[in-house]
Amino acid sequence: MEKAKIDEIYQKNAAMIYKYLCGLSHDTQLAEELTQETFFQAIKGIDKFRGDCKVSVWLCQIAKNLWYKELEKRSRHKTVELDDTMPSGENIESKCLNRLEKVEVFRLIHNLDDVTREVVHLRLTGELQFSEIASIMGKTENWARVTYYRGKQKLMKGIEEWKEN
Repeated sequence: MEKAKIDEIYQKNAAMIYKYLCGLSHDTQLAEELTQETFFQAIKGIDKFRGDCKVSVWLCQIAKNLWYKELEKRSRHKTVELDDTMPSGENIESKCLNRLEKVEVFRLIHNLDDVTREVVHLRLTGELQFSEIASIMGKTENWARVTYYRGKQKLMKGIEEWKEN
């Protein structure tokens, strides 16, 4: 493939791939590294691109696979940091409750079906626009909006039920 075409693909998709990886990793430095690796892998494998999806969808798939490899690598090299500081006089109960609420929200997100979970995750943690989510998922912007809305409704219902118990 000619260099001008590769440059055009990079210019058109790099920001979106970076946002996608930021949403997955919550680490800007890692997202930058994985974005560069995504385009490196894409250039290496451009002959394997069949063209049965958008280039942006193909790039997101490469990025997602690289993220999964990174998670696997991290799980094998997990380190635990010890905190020797004493708890402060702040309201520990309030902190625990906030943490429990956060854990519950993530549990509810985890229990969504795969597609809805990914859309909610991209929207909330990746802060992607619906048009960007649609591009990643290979769907329409309206589909992304409706999927996110339905997922949000399920989360709200789950949170209400959790608070009642």
